[in-house]
Amino acid sequence: MNLENLVKIPVQTIIYTMTKITFEQFLNATSASTNYGDFMLDLHNYMLDNGCGKPTFEEKKTGLLGSYKHKKTKHTIINVLLKQHGLLVRIYGENVIEYYDFFDTLPDEMVQSIANAGVCRRLVHNTCSTKCAGYDVTIDNERYQRCRYGAFEFLVTDTSAPFVKSFVENETGERNKV
Repeated sequence: MNLENLVKIPVQTIIYTMTKITFEQFLNATSASTNYGDFMLDLHNYMLDNGCGKPTFEEKKTGLLGSYKHKKTKHTIINVLLKQHGLLVRIYGENVIEYYDFFDTLPDEMVQSIANAGVCRRLVHNTCSTKCAGYDVTIDNERYQRCRYGAFEFLVTDTSAPFVKSFVENETGERNKV
């Protein structure tokens, strides 16, 4: 592409094109910076085999982001984030009420992650958007009313990886029933 043609392209297009990456690039970066490349490949294949359309991957200021949307609901089911401190999976648990008992099986590090997440302003003070719906869960008799954008964001570790996968399987299974 020559400079004359480049000048005619809107700035938003250039920025978007420069930040979009492939799954292979995301996987290579995950494998190079963490021990969880195999976990990511397994999760990716699971998502594709269980109701998710083509995921998107992009480079952001704080790291790499992958997003998987469920074909039936058209809503994001998980985001995977590769940051300097590791691989994170953010799960959007729209159907947590259907597998509520699962939360009592979570390891302490995942419960602590939920506890540290931001409080849902809609559930607690009714001050957030009417379209926003946080999560209200009880784990070991402790109630957590957390914002949907951080409540279920977990750092993948040797301890958390199987629970993250089970959480995703629970949510995907419920969405597939729709």
